[in-house]
Amino acid sequence: LNLGLLTDDDPDSVQRNRAKLSAEIGGRLAYIRQVHGTDIVEADPDRPGREADGQATARPQVGAMVMTADCLPIAIAAVGAVGVVHAGWRGLANGVIANGVDAIRALRTGDGPLHAAIGPGAGPCCYEVGEEVHARFGGSARNGRNLDLKAIAREQLTRAGDLIGDVEILAAVKY
Repeated sequence: LNLGLLTDDDPDSVQRNRAKLSAEIGGRLAYIRQVHGTDIVEADPDRPGREADGQATARPQVGAMVMTADCLPIAIAAVGAVGVVHAGWRGLANGVIANGVDAIRALRTGDGPLHAAIGPGAGPCCYEVGEEVHARFGGSARNGRNLDLKAIAREQLTRAGDLIGDVEILAAVKY
């Protein structure tokens, strides 16, 4: 079920997969072009390809999307709002999670906790980075030369404020 057009997959197959997923959720999907930054935009299926690293929406039947390989997909939700963030080391170092949390807080209805789920991505076993990247995180989440993006993301979500409820880390997503 590849959804990425920037792969070697057949573009017609990708479009069929996107249509299947859209039908499954009963709404329209909003796509962005991730650039390893910190911008969060309002999810809009009629404006695909905007450069950002997260989307948020309060509109029913709009599916905010990010695509990842090594980077983490992070879903953030509250009553009346949902968002998704593309978080690699650059985004984590520069505040993409805080921006995603702020976007959901701005869109939610009422008070109450935000909840987050960190999806599959590079883990502490295999994400080797240089000393300059480790230095950006003050040595936290270090496993030898490897960096634990999920531990960093969880820490940042927790620090985002007392409005964050449970932070769930998903090892894999099954469809």
